[in-house]
Amino acid sequence: MGTGWSARIVAAPEGIALEIQAELDRVVAEMSHWAPDSALSRFNRSEPGRWQPLPPGFADVLAAALAVAEKSGGAFDPAMGALADLWGFGPPGPRLDLPGDAEIVQARAISGRTRIEQDDRRARRTAPAALDFSGIAKGYGVDRVAEMLRSMALPDFLIEVGGELRGEGIRPDGQPWWVDLEPVPGSRLAPLRAALHGLSIATSGDYRRSFAHGGRDYAHTLDPRTGRPLANGVASVSILHPSCMLADAWATALTVLGPEGMALAEREGLAVHMVVREGAGFSEHLSPALQAMLG
Repeated sequence: MGTGWSARIVAAPEGIALEIQAELDRVVAEMSHWAPDSALSRFNRSEPGRWQPLPPGFADVLAAALAVAEKSGGAFDPAMGALADLWGFGPPGPRLDLPGDAEIVQARAISGRTRIEQDDRRARRTAPAALDFSGIAKGYGVDRVAEMLRSMALPDFLIEVGGELRGEGIRPDGQPWWVDLEPVPGSRLAPLRAALHGLSIATSGDYRRSFAHGGRDYAHTLDPRTGRPLANGVASVSILHPSCMLADAWATALTVLGPEGMALAEREGLAVHMVVREGAGFSEHLSPALQAMLG
């Protein structure tokens, strides 16, 4: 996944780190678009129109990704691999210049959720669309490790993969797993603290990954609706949710939607914290579900 992981486990047995690494390696083997022999990479090379059997985890993530894509009106889309590659965010590596309008139009023509069909444990491409689970796989990896630990009768832990976290049970001192929401660099907003007790948190921020060209910074998050990097001023979105996979996907979707997406967050009952750049300052948006959680 191109990142690290950490875990705090009450009464952790010897060798648990190796078992966690092995579980995450299995996720990578299924869903990494960087590994040419992964199930996802093989799917992206499959003949359009031909149904492909999917590993159970892959099928679950694809179904969740397509559901969030539909609910968000395409603000989150798992079939944007061609556009990610075009902008230098994928396995081919960074590029020295910006893609031209014609290249973007061409990549968009073969991208998007409407070019992927799923039937339970199988799926097919109706065009040479490429899946990219960058906005959901880390969260799923957290959930996979959490479920593994629970199956081992280890109910109290805090798991983190690439900044996405899930807390279950309690600490040895009887307290829940308290975490501070990652602050936006340069902002003076009051920090928010949340108790992860059967909850996950995922954050998407424009300060995490970007590239500069011609004196301008471009976010690594692409808007699937335009095929271009975001320019809506959203600095950070954090989501609290029982599922880290869904927190991960919704954080990306609401980053793309911006403040207008807070109405969708309310309809979906999502606990959302959004920070938006406004001139030299920042504005803060909290969904009703998050206000109730913090209240």
